Amino acid sequence: MPGEFDFIRLFLSHFPRARVPVGPGDDCAVLAPQRGALCVTTDAVVEDVHFTRAAFSPGDIGHKALAVNLSDLASMGCTPRWFVCALAMPRGFPERELSGIARGMAALAREHRIALVGGNFTSARELSITITATGELSRPPLTRAGARPGDLLYVSGTLGEARLGLQQLLSGLKRGAAVRRQRRPEPRVALGRLASRFASGALDISDGLAQDLGHLCAASRVHATLELERLPMTAAVRKALGPEGALAGGEDYELLLSVPPGRGRAFERACARAGLPVTRIGHFSEGSGWVCRDMTGRVLPPPAGFDHFRAPTAGLTLRNSKAKPVALLLP
Repeated sequence: MPGEFDFIRLFLSHFPRARVPVGPGDDCAVLAPQRGALCVTTDAVVEDVHFTRAAFSPGDIGHKALAVNLSDLASMGCTPRWFVCALAMPRGFPERELSGIARGMAALAREHRIALVGGNFTSARELSITITATGELSRPPLTRAGARPGDLLYVSGTLGEARLGLQQLLSGLKRGAAVRRQRRPEPRVALGRLASRFASGALDISDGLAQDLGHLCAASRVHATLELERLPMTAAVRKALGPEGALAGGEDYELLLSVPPGRGRAFERACARAGLPVTRIGHFSEGSGWVCRDMTGRVLPPPAGFDHFRAPTAGLTLRNSKAKPVALLLP
């Protein structure tokens, strides 16, 4: 039976050697920053909370574990540089599945030129992957506290597909654009770097726009008005969830941005030239909290977002490889 260091060697074999003073294999990695300040983030994906091994391939799991951390780096406007990975897995975990996790993670790492520089393996009852990622800043960071009264509110991409994808997985559907958005979120790293030239504040949408817009307003001490008819959605999401469902859905990993009004047009033009879709969905003013208005101007109560410690499960189950019922949280 392979041991801890066999698993380490197998996992590392899928990644290029990191160009750092000290990399994997020592007690710590030694890094050599080249530009400016460093951003550091950490996040985890946990079996039966963020994925099941029945509905997600090993490659999906590895991709998602890194993607959610890259999304945090993107929201600050920084360039990804290094990451460490702590992987906990059950005894007897198949080597082919470990290789699949590594391949999915390594492919995304190559795409964003971020190097694996260390980590840890341990045994556990369920599979979980915790990543700590760092990026370098060439400009001041975009933060949740940066929005100001008068700023315009933008969101990237489209909303609600990850929520719809989870619903489809729970109903037994295994393919489609929405399912892929749930399994393999795409961090908006290029947009984050571009937005750092124009935006005043930002955060990524991990718990649903409804939840995360509240965080942006609270940190910036501003009020937001969201125009419901402007929400960017695919036809499938509009039909299945509607605007309110898209607002509440988590795991979109799009960027929510505040942009000073004098920079709005230039920001939109720069995004169009770069092929990075953004949509203006509202504005900020003095006050606190936020409201959404329909096309008639009527104020609607905002839906709740997702909270790991408050949200109930959806009451739907997937079957994992051992035919054990598994309840996934439905944001």
